[in-house]
Amino acid sequence: MNLIPLIGKRFLPLMGKCILPGCLVYKVKVPICRTGAKKLNHSSTELSVSVIVPVYNGGGKFRQCLASVKASHLSPREIIVISDGDTDGSWQLAKDFGAQVSRFPSPGGPGRARNLGAARARGEILLFVDADVTIPPGAIGQVVMMFNREPGIAALFGSYDDEPGEPNFLSQYRNLLHHYVHQQGLEDASTFWGGCGAIRRDVFLSIGGFDERYVRPSVEDIELGYRLRKAGHRIRLCKSLQVKHLKRWDIVSMLKADFFQRALPWTEIILRERNCINDLNTGVSGRASVMLTFLLFSSLIFSFWQPLALTAAGLMALMLLILNAPLYRFFHRERGFRFTFQSIPWHWLYFFYSGVAFAVGTVRYVVHHDRLQKRSPPLVNEGPPNVETRMERR
Repeated sequence: MNLIPLIGKRFLPLMGKCILPGCLVYKVKVPICRTGAKKLNHSSTELSVSVIVPVYNGGGKFRQCLASVKASHLSPREIIVISDGDTDGSWQLAKDFGAQVSRFPSPGGPGRARNLGAARARGEILLFVDADVTIPPGAIGQVVMMFNREPGIAALFGSYDDEPGEPNFLSQYRNLLHHYVHQQGLEDASTFWGGCGAIRRDVFLSIGGFDERYVRPSVEDIELGYRLRKAGHRIRLCKSLQVKHLKRWDIVSMLKADFFQRALPWTEIILRERNCINDLNTGVSGRASVMLTFLLFSSLIFSFWQPLALTAAGLMALMLLILNAPLYRFFHRERGFRFTFQSIPWHWLYFFYSGVAFAVGTVRYVVHHDRLQKRSPPLVNEGPPNVETRMERR
């Protein structure tokens, strides 16, 4: 929904269609084919909203999340919290806030938790909110207004704001990068984001919900977005719908999430679907940056034997700076020169491991192609029998 961008769903001919993951796009216009798109008949003026929050050991950040939902100007029909095997009493905290609570005995991923929440929900709109996010007071009303204003859209999502909750550099950098990418994305979106994303309940159930084979926070929301568009539904990126991310990122958590939980599975989605979208994290500018980063690193290594290679490295670095100048100007406006200077090597490293992940993901896809082709997402149902449900009406 951010974040390492990558690329992935069926085996696509790698000749030009989608080359490398990890890609930022700066206002690329892509024609959207509406042939065969489904016509949705949603004209209700008083849409009801069910807020669904999956949580695993949410701690104090989860308390802030629930408090922000309760403080909404427009109250949701219900707040549904799915405890994904938590051990810190997050489910009890949710119950104290008056939420409807269902508990899994062991973790199984946010996709499974959201599916159970959707099966329990009674609202016409499902609003998914991450447990480490706070929403502004007008967010729910904004969601309802958008669906009423555009009856033809099936889903919408927002972005992180430009004031992350954690003050350390990597948290600021990572969340500002996500904010920028979403703010530059196409409003007629081609994917979905579960951090703060809403979808009509009937549409969600009709396509089978989230793919539950993602047992950790991963690209289950992106995969859902691919299926939504493939089924002819429209998705709207609502840039004014901004939420605050409270997560603290460090080097290990960032690299682990970017490489293993996003880049590799996203590569599989792109190859399986034979569709690399020129939007958000998989834009042409980002793919070009990945290639330039590899050429830069290769030139630096080769310079040990041929000093003239440093000239080529300098040229690659200059091209990277020019190509990503809009982002770096944004960093400078938001946090100043020092922050921008510190961000550049991390951004280039991001491009580098995105490319590595795409290469590894492509090999994995080729080797396990038959097995991956047979896997399909489970349909949403009323929940497995081993789920303990604790409900409290608001």
